[in-house]
Amino acid sequence: MPPAETVSATVLSQDEWQQRERTHHERVRPFAEPYLQRRSSGQKHPVEDFLFTYYNHKPGQLRRWHPGLGVVLTGEAAAERAAWKHYRRFEEAELPALGLAPGTTAVALDLPRFTADRKGAVDFTRIILGRTAARKPHLGCFGLHEWAMVYKLDADDVRHEYLPLRLGADGTDQVVEKSRIKCSHIDAFRFFTDKAAPQNELQPTRETQRDLEQPGCLHANMDLYKWAYKLSPAVPSELLMDCFELSWRIRRMDMQASPYDLSQWGYGPIRIETPEGKAEYVAAQRGFAEEAQILRASLLKVVEEFPDPR
Repeated sequence: MPPAETVSATVLSQDEWQQRERTHHERVRPFAEPYLQRRSSGQKHPVEDFLFTYYNHKPGQLRRWHPGLGVVLTGEAAAERAAWKHYRRFEEAELPALGLAPGTTAVALDLPRFTADRKGAVDFTRIILGRTAARKPHLGCFGLHEWAMVYKLDADDVRHEYLPLRLGADGTDQVVEKSRIKCSHIDAFRFFTDKAAPQNELQPTRETQRDLEQPGCLHANMDLYKWAYKLSPAVPSELLMDCFELSWRIRRMDMQASPYDLSQWGYGPIRIETPEGKAEYVAAQRGFAEEAQILRASLLKVVEEFPDPR
């Protein structure tokens, strides 16, 4: 009887999987290389650095291509992957079940070991993705989390010293004071200033994260990238990059709607302090929410394939 992960497996020749690997490298390159060049020269970019500095997945890790669950890589070039974490090489006796000739090098994800090692991550990802997907999206937060992060900051306590405030400190504070703030995401709320936090209608915590995240939230949708890489190498790198690119575009819009003046980087503002800006923000937020639900469903489909190691 072949191991569970070999049943209905997709077997790729060396030429097939190396082409997918090259395509992935080319997809990563325009994002990773400029960041690495900036880092080596001590430069910062308020939009394009974020996914490499905030999230715990480095350019080298992003560049490494993984086929995901149920895919077997063949050919001598696959042999080195047997030493990669959570991969294994098939024994000679297992090759017939894959339709492979004796002596073929075949490597794939070691699903039982991965599931046992990462059970906590798998279980939490299943919960957070499933509950978020089931909720109705709430739109109209207008990105005020970024404004609340600089509300009434002390002069010596600057959040981003190289980013000027578009409306100045007083103008920024007035926008916060005149607005309804309802941020549901703990990893945005935790950066609110002490004076802004009580003005939030919700008080999210790590313990209530699974109960509050909703599919209209920009940060919840950016975090699809986080859940994807936390399940790497079980998630195919093509899906990981879909999540990365969506997060990249969301971050751009998030910062355009922020209180910062990003004109020197070529980004025009979304003036959420005006009716027109609010309408622009909601339209973009709705589009991102629709895209994110598709990716969330794809990630959930991967999670559902994990066996219970108990």
